[in-house]
Amino acid sequence: MNPLFALLRHKETVDCTVEINNTFDQLGAHLRFDNGEIVHPGDEVFVHGAPVSVPYGESQSFQRQATIHRASGLERAWTRATGDFEFMELCEFSFTERALS
Repeated sequence: MNPLFALLRHKETVDCTVEINNTFDQLGAHLRFDNGEIVHPGDEVFVHGAPVSVPYGESQSFQRQATIHRASGLERAWTRATGDFEFMELCEFSFTERALS
């Protein structure tokens, strides 16, 4: 984080639910803010609490608190302006089930 941007930020602490799926059909983690808060481009979220491990074949939910560091207007504009370039880096990779020769 740029130190200049850090001076322009403010933070909020909110309750949240972390949903983790570790099954054959689904593998992922989702965070939902209990008060309906929305994260915008440039915002950062830190979830408090001990790390969790969900055994294979299970899905679990955990109640936690999260701190949202809100981006300033300048940082939000910069993130929107440069975000497409960073997304294009992801497009350089692909996954396949067949072996490459």
